[in-house]
Amino acid sequence: MKSLWVAGALLTACAGGTRASRHGELGYVDSETAGKARHAAYLAEQASARAATRAMVSPLVRAIPPAVLALMQQDHDADALEQQLAACAVQAEQLGNARYFQDRPPTRQECAEVVETDRCGKPVTRAMQLGKQKHVLALACAEQVLKELWPAPFSIEQRYRYYPNARMVETVSREKESRLIAEGCTDELRGTIKPDIVLHGDRNLLKAVLILDFKFPCPASNQPTWTRYNATTSQQSVYQDALGGQALLISPRTGVQEPKP
Repeated sequence: MKSLWVAGALLTACAGGTRASRHGELGYVDSETAGKARHAAYLAEQASARAATRAMVSPLVRAIPPAVLALMQQDHDADALEQQLAACAVQAEQLGNARYFQDRPPTRQECAEVVETDRCGKPVTRAMQLGKQKHVLALACAEQVLKELWPAPFSIEQRYRYYPNARMVETVSREKESRLIAEGCTDELRGTIKPDIVLHGDRNLLKAVLILDFKFPCPASNQPTWTRYNATTSQQSVYQDALGGQALLISPRTGVQEPKP
């Protein structure tokens, strides 16, 4: 009898003691509570794995600093942001083309067609006209998306004056920009930049977390590209030097595009 009592006591001690777990030390808990703990740990591991995978495949998510990602309300908000901005580009492409071409995109010859001249007498091609109209549509769509999903301030079509030698940037008010254009003083706008969208991480509106530009190639088979200023300087590099952060393209065919070196 004594040996049976000792064996029973040992079994009781083992059941009531601390148990090791790969998620930490667990005291005695019933099977339902232990199961819930294991399930919660599994969900946390899966969420972490999804975030790591998403960051590997998504250029937009990779470009957002972790501190800003943490402010997003839902786990999928960063993915939704990328998908919906890309959808804005597709919608703008379709609506812009439908105005002139119904259910088809313009041909290469139609893109090159001169449709008007500007105030300085320079020719405006169909590609230029369509690009301007599609930008209006895309940016109106993007503003609604950003209001819902971006957790910090953002700027749309804000013009900046950049002093590369001094590494300094300042905003140009919309009123001043409009006045200079109306007066024909576009020379005074040299040395300025005007990204489509600048996403900020805080209230410093001279610093970017991410810079996004919509591109609408015409014809649609052309690759979206940054404007080149010279052999060594592009629109992308100037945006990044002036505002920090990474600059990405968004186009109807490629979506959010990884920056090219």
